This record gives sequence, structure tokens and C-alpha cells, in this order.
Amino acid sequence: MEFLADYASFLAKTVTLVAAVLVVLIALASLRRGRSKQTGGHLEVHKLNDFYKSMRERLEQSIVEKDQLKLQRKQEAKAAKLARKNPESRPRIFVLDFDGDIKASAVESLRHEITALLTMATPEDEVVLRLESGGGMVHSYGLAASQLVRIRDAGVPLTVCVDKVAASGGYMMACIGQKILSAPFAILGSIGVVAQLPNLHRLMKKHDIDVEVLTAGEYKRTLTIFGENTEKGREKFQDDLETTHELFKNFVAQYRQQLCIDDVATGEVWLGIAALGKQLVDELQTSDQYLASRAREADLFQLHYAEKKSLPERFGMAASVAVESGVLKGWTRLNEQRFWQ
Repeated sequence: MEFLADYASFLAKTVTLVAAVLVVLIALASLRRGRSKQTGGHLEVHKLNDFYKSMRERLEQSIVEKDQLKLQRKQEAKAAKLARKNPESRPRIFVLDFDGDIKASAVESLRHEITALLTMATPEDEVVLRLESGGGMVHSYGLAASQLVRIRDAGVPLTVCVDKVAASGGYMMACIGQKILSAPFAILGSIGVVAQLPNLHRLMKKHDIDVEVLTAGEYKRTLTIFGENTEKGREKFQDDLETTHELFKNFVAQYRQQLCIDDVATGEVWLGIAALGKQLVDELQTSDQYLASRAREADLFQLHYAEKKSLPERFGMAASVAVESGVLKGWTRLNEQRFWQ
């Protein structure tokens, strides 16, 4: 009996301790959620000049003789001291990154980054956008492009660097830059629109399954997945695609007036070397080349707006990225969403 009493006492203490720990953890989680809802995220700023300098110094430590390196450091310190006594205004470059998915999800960070930099940027500064995107939904990339238009409207020079791909909606964003730089084998262009969806009407009819599609408005639904599509509906859907394509062409032509828009707005893509001949880009140069050269004469600030996400959201994002990069490579929307292609 004494053993059972001791065991019960031990068990009660353990349960109490565990319960106390859980209460504390729940309280901390609630507090963190409350703070997250208030702030939403934060802006991270990194000076890229320091990054380039640290890499150079690390390399010098490995290959330069100690006496020579010591003398070099003294000279650099003397030059830095002199620069502090005679400060000269150096141009500033704000570096942004946009890695686009089908939904242009990165626009949520981009909009805040642009809002922040426009509070300080002047026409003497420059914005460099490192852009990677194969395009996606029309309305999503329309919003992303509109964010870059804010930079142009503020009179701040915008340079767009494409190292891998800026196609369809991605090129819609790129064309806003006063200068477009491309790696020699980056993919550019694809100025066109595509929409596709399956139709299961005959399969369902074979199994005696009826689908009722009720609408108010003649063109509320032009093509459907389960219902029987009509020729009139197909024609209207095609007209909508042509209208969207025309708007796309006009938008690109507005910002890249040197283009022969009818020659490049065929939905084709070109590698950087060929894109230069088509005037889709201005120079063949990687973002690394451009930024490293500009760092010698300007201060480079990389901006990134980091959203605060809950644990379930982080798990969801990881799963979404895995699916989108794997299974969904050949996936298309099963509704009437239109895509830049």
C-alpha cells in the first residue's frame, strides 16, 4: 500500500508538471500569435558591399603573404579614415528579388519592399530587380507588374536582371525596366495567353450522370468541365483570350517601344543571345557581373520583407513548394483562370 501511495504521489506531481509546462507553452504561443497579427512581418536590409568585401578579404587571407596583407590593410584603413573626413555622397542601389510561381505569390513581399524603398529613393538612386519567373495567372502578374510601375512613376531608374527565365507574366514584369540585362542562355518572351481545361461530359453521359449548369447572364459560364460545351461558348472564350493578348501586347509595347511587337508577341521564347537581337533585352550580363561592378562605386542594399508565418503555414508552404515543383509541373487549372504563356 505504501508503494502505491508513493507511486500515486509521483504520478500526480508528474501530471502537474506536464500540465504547467503545457499552460506556459500555450500562453507563449498565444502571445506570439498576437504579436504576429499586429506586426505581420519585418523588413530585412543587408548591405551587399560588406558581403563582397568579406569574400575578398577571406580570399586574400589565403593567397596573399602576411606582410603584404598587413601593409594592404593599413592602406585600406588610412583610405577609410580619409573618406570619413571627406564624405562624398555615393549613389545607392536597392536590390530586390522576385522568384515567381504560378500565383506570383512573391508579390506580397515585393509590394512592401517597394513601399519601403520609395520613402527614401530618389532619381539619383537605382533599383535592381533580380527576376526569375515563367509566368502564371493574369491578374496575379498584372498586380506584380503594377508594383514595378510605381518605381517608374516615382522617377527612380529600374534595372531588371534575368539569369534564368522571364517568360510570359515574367516578361510582362521585366519590360517595365528601363534596362533589361540577361544571361546568354536565359529564356525570355512567351508573350501570349493560354487557357485549357478538361471536359468530362461524354464520360459522365456514358454513365448516365447528368450535370445541371445554371447561370444568370449569357456569358457567365462559357466553357465548363462537366457540362456540354457549345460552339458559341468556345467562340466567346477565344474572344476573351484574344482581348487579353491584345492588352498584354499593348502593355509591353508601352514600356519597350523599340520592339516590333507583332514579331515577338507570337508566344515564342528566345534564349538571351537571340533575345538581344530581337531587342527584348538590352545587354547580355548576369546579375552577379552587374552588381559586383556597381559595388565599386555605389552602396548596395538588398531588401527583403519577411512574412511571419505560423507553424501550420510553414508546413503548408513546404508541401506546396514540393507539389508545385514536382507533380504540378504538367498541371493546368481546371477552371477558367487565364495564364500568360
